[in-house]
Amino acid sequence: MALVEIQNVSKTFKTMMAGARGEVHALSGVSFSLERGEIVAITGASGCGKTTMLRIIMGLEQASGGSVVVNGRKVSACGYDRGMVFQHSELLPWRNAVQNVAFGLELKGMDKPTRVAEAQRYLDLVGLGHAAERLPHQLSGGMKQRVGIARALAIGPDVLLMDEPFGALDAQTREGLQNELLAIQAKTQQTIILVTHDLDEAVLLADRVVVMSRGRVAEMLDVRLPRPRPSLAALRGDPEFGDKRLRLWKLLKTEMDADARKAA
Repeated sequence: MALVEIQNVSKTFKTMMAGARGEVHALSGVSFSLERGEIVAITGASGCGKTTMLRIIMGLEQASGGSVVVNGRKVSACGYDRGMVFQHSELLPWRNAVQNVAFGLELKGMDKPTRVAEAQRYLDLVGLGHAAERLPHQLSGGMKQRVGIARALAIGPDVLLMDEPFGALDAQTREGLQNELLAIQAKTQQTIILVTHDLDEAVLLADRVVVMSRGRVAEMLDVRLPRPRPSLAALRGDPEFGDKRLRLWKLLKTEMDADARKAA
């Protein structure tokens, strides 16, 4: 059995337009799975259902149909078997870095000395051991995201969910954090589902890329790049990287052109 199984998931939102009730079908029959230690990226045009799918896997939204199973357990709400990293770090401003990382461990009932030691260990993992006492306003955007990653990893999730985690950062910081994530995953073999608009990022990080369109899986691409992977700059000349990146671009352009024709 796969570690994560998404089976025929649908999601319908009720709407009210011009006084009339209606429905928006955000997801329709989405199915894919992840093996332990695998990274899967989900990409697609805005509004295709990427983030809705991620929120259902996390348990922040309820599916209208189908199921999500993580390590043999059906998802019905949030749980410690899943950790989430958001586009913005969402750190508690009154807690320093180590206290933010320890927050989930505190909710799990871990005693203070043990949770502080664990939080420090994960700050070390993301290269921020020296910044344990800093408050969020004393951290750069990239440092905040690393604290967010450490916080999500500290609870020991079966799968790490990441919603555009580097999308709000400048290009140089984003590329640095992509390399950090590759290094962390190489050490921990963490299973990851990553939502991204960045095609380079999808091919760089993922073993497979799920391309979504209008709430459905349009295509799934295998990325046959060996691990450990080098930096994005080093991969740009690799034929496999270029082929998959071009394939993704063509798929998304086809979908966007179809949407433009429909709107016209």
